[in-house]
Amino acid sequence: MLDLAHITFDCSDAAELAGFWAEALGRPVDDGAGPHVATIGAGQAGPTLMFLRVDEPKTAKNRCHLDLTADDRDAEVKRLVRLGATYRSTHDEWGHSWVVLHDPAGNEFCVAQRTP
Repeated sequence: MLDLAHITFDCSDAAELAGFWAEALGRPVDDGAGPHVATIGAGQAGPTLMFLRVDEPKTAKNRCHLDLTADDRDAEVKRLVRLGATYRSTHDEWGHSWVVLHDPAGNEFCVAQRTP
């Protein structure tokens, strides 16, 4: 049986990017964060977000990304942009509507309106 242990982000400064995601998700960065490695949620239920320093720059679209939902998508997108995300595009396809953003390290993620 497999369990999901980590969702890993490659970046140039692990603590800095962990700080963005901590603010975005309202979860604290774990103790011991530094420029080479940082985590959010280690030792807790569910997967840990792990941030690792990688010297090679991102060169193409990431093949795996986070899809997030919000009760007020537009307000959350504005908040995430204030935190350092970059707006990329809005889509309305296949009965779903979502906004594509990049985190400060250039990793793509999406925010959709939460449906009841």
